[in-house]
Amino acid sequence: MREYVAKRGWTIVAQIKEVGSGASQRELREALLAVARRREVDVVLVWRLDRWGRSVADLVSTLQELQHLGVGFISLTEALDLTTPAGRAMAGLLAVFAEFERDILRERVRAGLAHPRQQGKQLGRPPSVVHNAAEVRKLCRQGISKSEIARRLEIGRTSVRRLLAQKKS
Repeated sequence: MREYVAKRGWTIVAQIKEVGSGASQRELREALLAVARRREVDVVLVWRLDRWGRSVADLVSTLQELQHLGVGFISLTEALDLTTPAGRAMAGLLAVFAEFERDILRERVRAGLAHPRQQGKQLGRPPSVVHNAAEVRKLCRQGISKSEIARRLEIGRTSVRRLLAQKKS
């Protein structure tokens, strides 16, 4: 990469080596983006695209941001140079694939949710325990233990204790 920079006659402003694959928080990349936002760099040079973005959507969004900032982007291994018309066309194709990836994921999620619904399963959060408050208090007045109330109503013992504590306060 240093050889490439030297051939182009550029000056290295910042060099970032981020280790730790799959990290969701990438502080060094964010620091580099902050430098780009301050317009302190003209080009971001990476060894491979997968070193820059962890998903197509992430890659496309950061490339679009860099383009909006007027900062070039070059990936040496893939010979992707977004400072050229051909490179910008490739970025457009990446955007199309990112949208396709999001659409496919959305369809899979919908299909995954539809199947249990067809089987009559309730999805989402369980009904609030507050709906059982009157029944919990009634059973408690009858002298039934908190553990037994929880078993009968199929709710947690902590929820029973919390409901009864609310009554006192």
